[in-house]
Amino acid sequence: MTPTPDSLALLLLCSQLGLDEDSAKPLTLREWNPIARKLQAASLRPSDLLQGPEPTLRLKLDLDEQFASRIAHLVSRDIQAHLTRLASLGISPLTRADSDYPEKYRQRLKDSAPAVLFYAGEKALLGQPGIAVVGSRHLDEAGQECAKFVGNACGLSGQVLYSGGARGVDTLSMESALEARGTAVGVLADSLEKQVKSRKEALSRGDLCLVTPYSPNAGFSVGAAMGRNRLIYCLADYAIVVASDAETGGTWAGATETLKNNWVPVFVLEHEKMPEGNKLLLQKGALAFPHPFKDKPVRLPEWMKEQASSLPPQPNQPSLF
Repeated sequence: MTPTPDSLALLLLCSQLGLDEDSAKPLTLREWNPIARKLQAASLRPSDLLQGPEPTLRLKLDLDEQFASRIAHLVSRDIQAHLTRLASLGISPLTRADSDYPEKYRQRLKDSAPAVLFYAGEKALLGQPGIAVVGSRHLDEAGQECAKFVGNACGLSGQVLYSGGARGVDTLSMESALEARGTAVGVLADSLEKQVKSRKEALSRGDLCLVTPYSPNAGFSVGAAMGRNRLIYCLADYAIVVASDAETGGTWAGATETLKNNWVPVFVLEHEKMPEGNKLLLQKGALAFPHPFKDKPVRLPEWMKEQASSLPPQPNQPSLF
């Protein structure tokens, strides 16, 4: 697939494709967003930067010489060979300049929405009605049963199962959703290329989409894992925290950030031996998710809707490319 000129501009400016350690660094969101606003205010598009910021454009965008030189270097490189290699693996880019970029990211994250995503599988699943399941890689029996139950319930009720694609909660819930002939989205913090190779069957069936805001060959880092947590929540309609540490770790950070920003209703698994983090999240306003769940699995989405009906509406914000 050939990217549009606007999408190509964002790939060149905001992704690591074709760059090495000695190259100019891609633009961060903090650097790109002010430029995006100025482009929109001047009725310009990202593609207007593809020839490098000439003097008139530099003036309109208020770019100093050093920053303009960095942009010129970034847009001058040829990344077609890299895109071709990714396409051979079934991986494609998706940018904020594309019309099919997930609308939920635009609305909920606004300026924090990733400028560039890479995905494999069924792109149409991104943002479809569904439930996010998050939690520790190390689970007690109740946590394991809950993860499997929610995945199965999503499959039976036609909801997309959103997870982080890692061991533990993510893998258990995703496998259960796919086994129930449902669909799933894995928002990855690393190693998209490796995961694509191990998930070929579900990807080829159109039952799965794997997506990441990082380079497809990126290795694991704690910072990247923390950074993608919000992306799991913000694609879904509801979230279930199966197990969380208290005031530490990615699950805690993602859940508290989501509660603070009111992105989606957050449910927390409640049972006699639940982790201390679960108890504290309930105190912070998360809704209780009982174990075991008393109703039929297919009723889960409707039950969650009923429980969340008293919560304030979610924010709706304008977006940038």
